[in-house]
Amino acid sequence: MRRIVCLQGSPRPMGNSASMASALCEAATGEGAQVTTFALNSLEYRGCQGCLLCKTRFEACVLKDGLTPVLEAVRHCDVLVLATPVYFGEVTAQLKAFIDRTYSFLTPDYAFNKDKRTRLAPGKTLCFVIAQGHPREDLFADIFPRYAYFFNWLGFSHSRLLRACKVYHLGDVQKREEVLEEARALGRSLAIGADSAGGRPGLGN
Repeated sequence: MRRIVCLQGSPRPMGNSASMASALCEAATGEGAQVTTFALNSLEYRGCQGCLLCKTRFEACVLKDGLTPVLEAVRHCDVLVLATPVYFGEVTAQLKAFIDRTYSFLTPDYAFNKDKRTRLAPGKTLCFVIAQGHPREDLFADIFPRYAYFFNWLGFSHSRLLRACKVYHLGDVQKREEVLEEARALGRSLAIGADSAGGRPGLGN
């Protein structure tokens, strides 16, 4: 059974990225995957404090807050789904704070030892789910490859993208059946371990 962790980065529980991720996760569950979802906006946590204790005295983040169980779940997952709308050309602040806290997964000498950068098991899959209000697909297309690059350091050697543009208003994605079907197909693929089989990387890319 594949373990999938989904992080909802939107502050809106029924937002467009949340709806896309929900369709993905429901399809993955239908294929037998174990799916755990965290709504980041409902948690209380801080960003990385730059204390470096995870590099000098401990092997995990020393902060004890709402992200503690999230980081532990990610440590043991096979697939990590990061769902976010595009805010000012970026992921949401809720999701960015989580991403910064994954610094604790890097080894103390990650910058100099490319063969041992991560404390996580290798072979994980990163899946980005992005909802973008702007219709131009060339805008903000750097979000996915930029973060996929860094998550590769963490052991996420496979990456997938589901991206929908021109979903500006609340509920817009519900009118885009092709987007929801893409989400379901991706969820089924992730559940059966077809992450690295190739194919379309995602809508709008």
